[in-house]
Amino acid sequence: MKNSIKYINREISWLDFNLRVLEEASDKNVPLLERLRFVGIFSNNLDEFFQVRYSTVQRIAQSEKSGKKVLGGTNARELLKNITEKVIIQQKKSDEILKKIQNELKNENIIFINENEVLDNQIEFLNEYFIKNVSPSLVTTILSDEFNQDFSNNIAFLAIKLDLNKNNNYQFATIEIPSELNRFIVLPKLNGNQYIMILDDLIRFHFKMIFNFFDYKSIESHMIKVTRNAELDMEGDLSKSYINKIMESVKERTLAEPVRLVYDKEISSQTLRVLMKKILIDSTDSLIPGGRYHHRRDYMNFPRLNRPDLHYKKMNPLTIKGLSLKSSIIKAINSKDYLINTPYHTFSYVIKFLRESALDPDVKSIKITIYRLSKISNVVSSLINAARNGKKVLVQIELQARFDETNNILYAEQLKDAGVEIIFGVPGLKVHSKICVIEKVINNSKKRYGFISTGNLNEDTASLYTDYILFTSNQNILKESNRIFNFLQVNYKLKKYKHLIVSPHYTKNKLIKLIDNEIQNKKNNLPSGIKLKLNAITNFQIIDKLYEASCHGVKIKMIVRGICCLIPGLKNLSENIEVISIIDRFLEHSRVYIFENSGDNSVYISSADFMTRNIENRVEVATPIYDKLLKKQINDVFEIAWNDNVKARFVNRAKSKDIIKPSSSDKLRSQWSTYDYYKSL
Repeated sequence: MKNSIKYINREISWLDFNLRVLEEASDKNVPLLERLRFVGIFSNNLDEFFQVRYSTVQRIAQSEKSGKKVLGGTNARELLKNITEKVIIQQKKSDEILKKIQNELKNENIIFINENEVLDNQIEFLNEYFIKNVSPSLVTTILSDEFNQDFSNNIAFLAIKLDLNKNNNYQFATIEIPSELNRFIVLPKLNGNQYIMILDDLIRFHFKMIFNFFDYKSIESHMIKVTRNAELDMEGDLSKSYINKIMESVKERTLAEPVRLVYDKEISSQTLRVLMKKILIDSTDSLIPGGRYHHRRDYMNFPRLNRPDLHYKKMNPLTIKGLSLKSSIIKAINSKDYLINTPYHTFSYVIKFLRESALDPDVKSIKITIYRLSKISNVVSSLINAARNGKKVLVQIELQARFDETNNILYAEQLKDAGVEIIFGVPGLKVHSKICVIEKVINNSKKRYGFISTGNLNEDTASLYTDYILFTSNQNILKESNRIFNFLQVNYKLKKYKHLIVSPHYTKNKLIKLIDNEIQNKKNNLPSGIKLKLNAITNFQIIDKLYEASCHGVKIKMIVRGICCLIPGLKNLSENIEVISIIDRFLEHSRVYIFENSGDNSVYISSADFMTRNIENRVEVATPIYDKLLKKQINDVFEIAWNDNVKARFVNRAKSKDIIKPSSSDKLRSQWSTYDYYKSL
């Protein structure tokens, strides 16, 4: 069978995923102000897609290569065209959804106004707000042939066209929308109505004040946004330090090659030509027409407006029986393993474990890998506290965590200043694993404790992302975890692992071996089956192996949130594979591998998706779950998600856009049911 039939292109699959995100914004089951947040997530996702994936395809197309081998059988130039067409359709749908939400908000007495809808008794407030808060931050640039203007990456601008009174000349200018200001201005309530004005319109309302030194007949303004290639250039001067190279590359990203110009479709062709010339865009493939407003990722932080009825009801994190924030975490895990599933359980258990380790006089060392951190990180403060208490602290921090490079460099410097030993991993490999090992010495006897996580050690995202964290004192698992740190320090020495599945050296072979085992079990009429929960699956070799298992009759259930290049249900290829995706209140982020293994389930939680980058180009860790009760919990939660009939969607089937229909009158919304499940334990 041809590749184009066996696989879905990853970029097209990603756009389908992002459409599922956008569809949450039109779902009546989602509270109104939460629906605005999904509009913001859709827009933010699209920005990152163009900065990373689109720019990659564009480079392949510019190289005059077809790129079919790496693009799943799709020609690069043809793919660019298909992407642009799909994005234009999705942007149009985003406009329509946003207008519907705003109309529904009117029924809740929340009213958006533009510069032409300002009421007389609102003028004084808006003038004062503009003069005090906005005007000092405005960067207004008069466009001319003599000077070049920098259109920074993913910054919104108003493109201005002034029709001058002199000889029918035009003057063009831009106003940068200040990103440090709140995009949404909450005006004082009037007659029970809450008015909202977008910052762009407040600026438009004050054009006469901004351009009072021009003699003009009329003025036009339209929003634009330029997206640039976000890949870091790590080649060049070998004498420069790794940190300096990262910092320079991050700075260069702001003015890298443009890959997309989003613009108001009502803009004049004359103004658009002037902008394209200034931005150095000559391909229409990079042009994305849209509505009046762009930069919609700001809706992710839309004001709450003191309207809890228009938001999700608060879910208080649940406690875990036997694990307390008021007593020793180390003592608790000394006798048994514990499994945290955020945000259903609190991430505070992780902070408590690190703080306790920092103070415990018997703890001699702490080793930890860090990928993404919150802006104010209790993880970092705990590690600094440990170093100041004389512990030997080793931190591997990934400087190439995309879009978090600057934050991680600042934290690396803080940790280093506190006496923490910092390592930056392996050249050519990102360290994406999330592991921690501490060593205690009592009466000259050494024992390890630690945790392995599927997600980042980030307090902010832990309240939004579903992730598993295994706390354990299993010495076999922790001994192998310690070997990973040894490899990170001495890269040329490969380690062997009996329990953990570790990328880049062993993951692919181990996964293939586990799948082969299920095939053999099926042939021997033993219990067989595979359950996978992933963010993405793109690796063709793993997909082919799953196809092979399906052809032998192995039943495979897959929950894939994002990119899925695998096609389920194909005759004589994937008839025994089903794939669903769940988009809901929380972002499904945990990775789980479950193999039936003749009735004695092999269960793993992992930091790795089934993507080539995770398997071959990163340091990743999957840990087995040995505790029978914890294995049962993971299986139970998987089945709850699998039976979702409210938020689950089929993936890559003929009706992939349709929500799975309830088989009965009972509706099951998995994230709500998962919370209730843990509550009942």
